[in-house]
Amino acid sequence: MQTSSKGKANPHRVHSSVSNLVQDMEVVRCISSTLVQAPSTHQGENQRVELTQWDLRLLLLGPIQKGLLFRDGEFGDRTTFFDTLKASLSRTLQHFPPLTGRLAMTELDDEMVSFFIDCNNAGALFVHAEADGVAVSDIVETVYVPSIVHSFFPLNGLTNYDGISQPLLGVQVTKLADGVFVGCTINHSVVDGSSFWHFINSWSEISRGSIHLSKPPIFQRSLFDNTIEYPIRIPRSSVEKFRGDQFIPPPLVERVFHFSKENIAKLKAKANAEVRGNNISSLHALLSHLWLSIIRNKELSPNEEMTFYLTIGTRPRVHDVSEWYFGNAAKGVTITMKAKELREQNIGDIALEMNKLVHAHTEEVFKRDIESWIASPKLTTMEMVSPKLILTSSSPRFDVYGNDFGWGRPIAVRSG
Repeated sequence: MQTSSKGKANPHRVHSSVSNLVQDMEVVRCISSTLVQAPSTHQGENQRVELTQWDLRLLLLGPIQKGLLFRDGEFGDRTTFFDTLKASLSRTLQHFPPLTGRLAMTELDDEMVSFFIDCNNAGALFVHAEADGVAVSDIVETVYVPSIVHSFFPLNGLTNYDGISQPLLGVQVTKLADGVFVGCTINHSVVDGSSFWHFINSWSEISRGSIHLSKPPIFQRSLFDNTIEYPIRIPRSSVEKFRGDQFIPPPLVERVFHFSKENIAKLKAKANAEVRGNNISSLHALLSHLWLSIIRNKELSPNEEMTFYLTIGTRPRVHDVSEWYFGNAAKGVTITMKAKELREQNIGDIALEMNKLVHAHTEEVFKRDIESWIASPKLTTMEMVSPKLILTSSSPRFDVYGNDFGWGRPIAVRSG
């Protein structure tokens, strides 16, 4: 599992961070930028995929950005290498028609609108870039993640709503001095983490020569025995109020920490021993350890409240949601405690609270949550994010390091 920590840069470094970003853009050279479509025999063309309540909540937020770093391998001729990768992307998109389409908005009346994915095969963005002065060691051996990594991703600065006019998928393949970085940006109203990696896994599978996918995606929106009526209507005002807004992050420093299997096993054993049980997972033990470490290193007043945000996947918990369901199928939940309470807890106590929260979310709870949201839709915005909130994303279950495009497995993964 990879965990990253971001913190404010000190005032003396803010100016240099801005100038570094400008230099980064000069280092990364765009060689070509094209739209890649599925083959002309594209079976999903003109298909309409409705956005669910899980998709709609995210319209005003940003996309998912993850990238894979590879050392130089059997890439062969540079031109052939990029053309081959682009061709395999096209073949993969034949199985994922939403990713070659665009979002579409339907005006229902003066107050309400609805959204769907128009699988019109308009194309996904493919960028060929080079950063010859950047080595793999510049990325993986530095204390902080260098800001140039953000320049390895396409479609920066967009919200998911922008998918109406912009590609829903962007791929940037950047050739480094001694490696390759494959950066992917996918609209978060179209995919969650599971679907994101489902697509990347499929692309790497086809790149290695497979003709048929081992895990074909499922696009049907038949949740809860079709009791949900589509399209889902949301207030026009909830979109127009924030439409066109961009989230510009403050100057941050980002650091990646790696936890060994042995240390995670020790944390799990410690947490279970503290609650005299065996139901605490490795993930909850690690997240509890992180939360406590953050709280103990902050100057907080005893009654100051801190919130931890967890994402619960519905695929293993709702019978209508297949493991290969393509879209968003997750719900965010929170645990809130006062600083004094947190400092008095041990890892096992907090992990047990996480465990109880996750197991309390049955299929019936998910259904009630959906019905409640549809009755009173509310889109998530960055303004809702509290500075006293710790948020985790991704999952140790995602097959990140198994993505071999034919040149070996990645040595690192980074976020945009």
